[in-house]
Amino acid sequence: MPSASASVCIIDDDDALLNSLGRLLRSVGLEARLFASIGDFLKADLPDVPTCLVLDLRLPGRSGLDFQRELAAADKQLPIVFITGHGDVPMSVQAMKGGAVEFLLKPFRDQDLLDAVAVGLDRDRARREHEHGMEALRARFEALTSREREIMIQVAQGRLSKQIAGDIGVTESTVKVHRSNLMRKMKAHSLPELSRMADKLKVAPETPPRR
Repeated sequence: MPSASASVCIIDDDDALLNSLGRLLRSVGLEARLFASIGDFLKADLPDVPTCLVLDLRLPGRSGLDFQRELAAADKQLPIVFITGHGDVPMSVQAMKGGAVEFLLKPFRDQDLLDAVAVGLDRDRARREHEHGMEALRARFEALTSREREIMIQVAQGRLSKQIAGDIGVTESTVKVHRSNLMRKMKAHSLPELSRMADKLKVAPETPPRR
């Protein structure tokens, strides 16, 4: 995992531990960004790469758990590895229910942290790939003509070309031409794949198809 392709942000008010963790992560080729407080982290201009946050549970001001809730409320899906010297079972349960990757008690093994960070980075890579895929899918849908979008939605409902033609007042052959064009533009290789795209885009009407 070269530093150019991933970043690990560490927030801890213990300078010695902060620097030690930074050295550990850099020793395996990861970019480590060190912050003494949540405020410092929020002011930073973070790189647009897969990122994992190593977060101390107890910090001056708002706690790590408070910050986890704030990120969730803002729909910022940043993988978090909690570290703490004062954790208990209710805190760990709360952190994990909130989507934390891991909850490590100090002192923890270096390898345990590296393993948890690897899971967090993999999770963020998968999220980013999904989001980029959805952006590309939405762009292809928006590039369709209004007629093509209308036909795609009906096709996704399982409507036949003959039924669609009757609904919109064109010939069946015209519907087939539009369908062929929209499938090419959407890069759909089959009607089931086109239907899955419509489901992902949430463009199909909620009403059931007419028969």
